[in-house]
Amino acid sequence: MLRVMIKNDERGLLFKDGNYVKCLQPGKHTLNPFVKYHVVTADVNQIFDPVDKNINTYIEDVELQKELTVIDVQDYEIAIHFEDGKLATVLKAGKYAFWNVLKKHDFIIIDRRNPEIDPKIDVSVYSHPKLHEYVVHHHIMSHEQGILYYDNVIQKILKPGRYFFWKSPVQVTVQIVDFRQQQIDMTGQEIMTEDKISMRLNFVCHYKITDPLKVIQIKSYEEQIYIILQLILREYIGTLKLDELLLKKQEVGNYVLQKLKEKGSDFGIEFLFAGVKDVILPGDIKEILNTVLIAEKRAQANVITRREETASTRSLLNTAKLMEENQTLYRLKELEFLEKICDKIGNISLTGGGSLLEQLNTLLARGQSEDNDKVQF
Repeated sequence: MLRVMIKNDERGLLFKDGNYVKCLQPGKHTLNPFVKYHVVTADVNQIFDPVDKNINTYIEDVELQKELTVIDVQDYEIAIHFEDGKLATVLKAGKYAFWNVLKKHDFIIIDRRNPEIDPKIDVSVYSHPKLHEYVVHHHIMSHEQGILYYDNVIQKILKPGRYFFWKSPVQVTVQIVDFRQQQIDMTGQEIMTEDKISMRLNFVCHYKITDPLKVIQIKSYEEQIYIILQLILREYIGTLKLDELLLKKQEVGNYVLQKLKEKGSDFGIEFLFAGVKDVILPGDIKEILNTVLIAEKRAQANVITRREETASTRSLLNTAKLMEENQTLYRLKELEFLEKICDKIGNISLTGGGSLLEQLNTLLARGQSEDNDKVQF
């Protein structure tokens, strides 16, 4: 007799004359040696691997079906295979069978014709290293928004975050739109004023995008904004004379900003600031303005000097009138000047009768000559 031993973690596939007969359960089996039997031992911990590579031959066995989990993956699908709740492998197109004797097998079938990932699938699944070749991802920063395209057709706006898509026959692209404040610099712009003076202007404009769908529909929107900015400046500055322009630089910025805001909704853009940075004049105009400025400052200085001289003369006249009317004030003024003289003299000697104060008073009151009282310094 032919005896076969099948272990608990094994199953026996019995063949007769090369054809599958049935599945042998764990235990001892006795076979007729006169019949051409053949037994293939299968490990139930591994994927069911049929001898002739045709699963359909085996799944017709009802008893075997109870111990197998069969899955058929189409050409446009992949199957994520879980063993006892843990991700085991990813299955491509084909028919597969797994022993469900010792392990539980579950599957998530992915239709790759739809690149969007079902939100019910946990992120830990499609971010697993075993799925890297089947998934593409896009990152959108906090200051950005993304425009999602399927085969160049707009689908929706993506907010900041991380997005995953299945690699599929559908082409997935994401166009990033920056929502931060941006700047347009207009440098060396040649403009002529109303009084026919040609000059160069440096201008700056701040803006930010508010509607990405409108912006992407405008080809080279920054260049178009630049042209509009040029036209507005030429229109406004052409109505101003040079002196008016130099005095109204702030008003130029306000006017341009107002005009830009009127067109902002067409671009999906909010304009925040506009202003004149520099006014660059030709060399000969600069010299003329410098000459005018010097003349103006000199005239202002002369006016101030005359005003101060007039005030000083008026003050002296008032002082003289007061001293003429009041002898005591006159004497105090004399003593004040005497004090100033004494501050500047190191040594004073008087010869004659009387005290120092009496002699000085006599000298000032009577106007005696230096021959009567000798003053030595």
